[in-house]
Amino acid sequence: MKNDIQRHGVAARYSEAAVFNGVVYLAGMVPERGDTDIRGQTQDVLDQVQQRLREAGSDKSRILRTQIFLTDIREIGAMNEVWDAWVVAGTAPPRATVQAALANPDWKIEIVVTAAQKVGN
Repeated sequence: MKNDIQRHGVAARYSEAAVFNGVVYLAGMVPERGDTDIRGQTQDVLDQVQQRLREAGSDKSRILRTQIFLTDIREIGAMNEVWDAWVVAGTAPPRATVQAALANPDWKIEIVVTAAQKVGN
C-alpha cells in the first residue's frame, strides 16, 4: 500500500530514513570520520545524504528542505563552498543553518534532509 511507512537502516534507537506518502525523511547525517576539517566532513555527510536518497528512490535534485547544524557557525563559508558545488543548480532547497553542540565533539556538522521520491516509486 502506498501509504505504508517504509523504514531504511533500522537500528534500535533510530532509522536512517523513513518514507511515507512519497516523502523521504532522513535522520541527521554526521561524518563517518571526525579527523577532517569542515570541508571534508561536509563532503562526507553530503555523500551519505546522496546515497540514502538513492536508496529511498530520490536524489539531491528533489530535496524539499535541509537543516544544517554546525558546531562553529564561523565555518559556514567553508561549508557553503562544498554545499554550493554539490547542490544541483536551480534546485537549491529551503535551508536553515544554525550553530549547535553535537553528540560527538569530533563532529563539526550534521545535516537533516527531507525530499520527494521520484515519480513512479
